[in-house]
Amino acid sequence: MGTHLNTTRNTEILRSSSGRTLVLHPVLRGAETDRSPEASLEEAVGLASAINLDVAHAAVVKVNQPRPATLLGGGAVDLYAQLLEEARAADEAIDLVIVDHALTPVQQRNLEKAFGAKVIDRTGLILEIFGERARTHEGQLQVELAALSYQKSRLVRSWTHLERQRGGFGFLGGPGESQLEIDRRLIGDRIVKIKKELEDVRRTRGLHRKARAKVPYPVVALVGYTNAGKSTLFNRMAGADVFAKNLLFATLDPTMRQVVLPSGRKVILSDTVGFISDLPTHLVAAFRATLEEVQSADIILHVRDIAHPDTEAQKADVEAILRDLGIDPEHDTRVIEVANKIDRLDGEERASAIARTDRSDSACAVSAATGARLDSLFGILDRRMTAGRAVVEMDVAHADGATLAWLYAHGEVLDRRDDEDHTHLQVAIDPALLARMSRRQEERVAA
Repeated sequence: MGTHLNTTRNTEILRSSSGRTLVLHPVLRGAETDRSPEASLEEAVGLASAINLDVAHAAVVKVNQPRPATLLGGGAVDLYAQLLEEARAADEAIDLVIVDHALTPVQQRNLEKAFGAKVIDRTGLILEIFGERARTHEGQLQVELAALSYQKSRLVRSWTHLERQRGGFGFLGGPGESQLEIDRRLIGDRIVKIKKELEDVRRTRGLHRKARAKVPYPVVALVGYTNAGKSTLFNRMAGADVFAKNLLFATLDPTMRQVVLPSGRKVILSDTVGFISDLPTHLVAAFRATLEEVQSADIILHVRDIAHPDTEAQKADVEAILRDLGIDPEHDTRVIEVANKIDRLDGEERASAIARTDRSDSACAVSAATGARLDSLFGILDRRMTAGRAVVEMDVAHADGATLAWLYAHGEVLDRRDDEDHTHLQVAIDPALLARMSRRQEERVAA
C-alpha cells in the first residue's frame, strides 16, 4: 500500500462511518490544569462537532494510574466496551471513539481491539479538523507535514500486512525490506519534499515582508484561542467576508486585508490560525511559515473570549505559544489584549471589563459581533502608530504632486494651508520615512 493511503486512512474511515462518536476525556490523578474536567470535555465535543461528527455519548473518565497498555483503567475499558456493544445490539452502532488525550500507538491499537471501533486521540482529531479547513496550497502542505510526522510513529499499527517481508532483488541476499520499512522510507521522503516546498513559502513570505517594509504598511496580526472571535473581528475591522462561525478552527489559512485607520494611516490586518490547549508541538512546527507573520508583526492583537468561563486558562495557553515563538506577552509592547464578546456579559460584568481595559493603551474591550467599542480599538491602533513620530512643517510646491501624495499616504497631515505657489503642511511622520523621502528628493535633483 502507498504512502498517500497511509496518511489518509483516518479520514477515509471517518468518512465511511456513521459519524456516531463516543468522546472520552481522561483526567489523570495529580495532573495540573486550569480547566475543569467538564469544560475540557465540552471543548473536545466541540472539536468533534467541528467536523460534523454525531457525538452520541461523552464522559469524563478518572484515571488513578495510567496503564501503559490502554491509558484508561481496566474497569473503564470494560464499561465503555459494554456501552459500545449495547449500542451495536440496539442498531445504533458507535464506530468512532475519541480519547481527548495523547495516546501511544500501542494504547490506540489495544483500545481499538477492546472497543471494536476506530480510536483516535486529541492530536489525530485536531489533524482531521486542520485537514478539512486548509484551503490554500500552503495550508494543505503544512497540514500534510504535521500528519506525516504524526503518522510516521504509528505505522506499527496501520495494517496487519506491514510486518510481512517483501522479496528483495537478491543482489545482497538476506531478507527483503518489510512493507513497514518501505512505508517509513516513503513518508520520510515526502516529509523532506514538503519541508523544501515550505521553505520556498517561507522565503516568499520574507520577500513579501520586505516589500511591505518598503511601502511601508505596518502589519497588525490577530492571534487568540480558537473561537475567540478573531475572524469576526477581522471582518468587522476590514469590511471583509472571511468565513466566521461559532465553530472551533472555523478558519485555518492566514488572510490579509488593508485597513484604513481613522487618522488615514493604512495598515495590513492579518488573521492567523487559532490556538488551542495541548496543541501538538509538531503542529506548531509545521505552521512555522504562517506564524512568522506574527513574529514580524508591528502590533499583535490578542483576541480573547472574555465571556468564556475558561477565559483565563485560554489566555495562558495563547501566551505560552507566543513565548514559544519568542514573544513575551508581558513585556513585548507590541501586544494589545482585546477582550471580545462583551455583548455576552451582563451589565455589571461588561462595565467592569470596560473599566479594567480602559486603564491603558495595552487593552481594549469590544464586541466584534455588534461592533461596540470598535472605535476605542481603532483609537489605540492610531496612537500606537503615531507614537514616536515627529511633527514637522513642510512647504511643498503645487507642481510636486507626487511628494504631496506620498506625505498623505505615509504620514498624518495635521494642518494644511495653500497659497499661490505652495502647500504648507504640518505632518506627523516617522523620522526614518522623512529621511528616506529627503534622500529620494536629493537623488531626483541630482539626476
